[in-house]
Amino acid sequence: MRRVIPVLLIGGGLLAAAACGTAQSGNTTATAPSAPVATAPPAVAATCEALAEAYGENMAPYAKALHGLIADRKATAPAQQALAGFATAVQDATKASGDEELRIEGKEAADKLRAKSADAKFFAGIKTTEDVNKAIGPTLTEWLAPVHRRCS
Repeated sequence: MRRVIPVLLIGGGLLAAAACGTAQSGNTTATAPSAPVATAPPAVAATCEALAEAYGENMAPYAKALHGLIADRKATAPAQQALAGFATAVQDATKASGDEELRIEGKEAADKLRAKSADAKFFAGIKTTEDVNKAIGPTLTEWLAPVHRRCS
């Protein structure tokens, strides 16, 4: 369970970044902020929101497929398909962004995910729950780093 927490934090970070600059306050009294508040440009905020949705929709199927791989060593295809689907979702979430840098970084992240989805050695190395936790935690974080930098 402890190893899943970093993954949830990353997802939460993407969700929080997606909401950056989109919150509306009902308070209309003028008060001076204690520090400047940075808000994401609309193009970045919208893309980060789309990325958060892609992450939310694809994380569970990917994790489930990896766990299935532990139970059945021949179940590589569902895990590969889940990761390839994740890649497609990341690219779809970023390809129409109004922020050119985020489009490029989204393609870079999607390409990393897609390359790993075809890497039989990567999936052959997943044999335990610890391996799954690493694959959905630090490893996935590394692959998504290009877009995570912009959305955190």
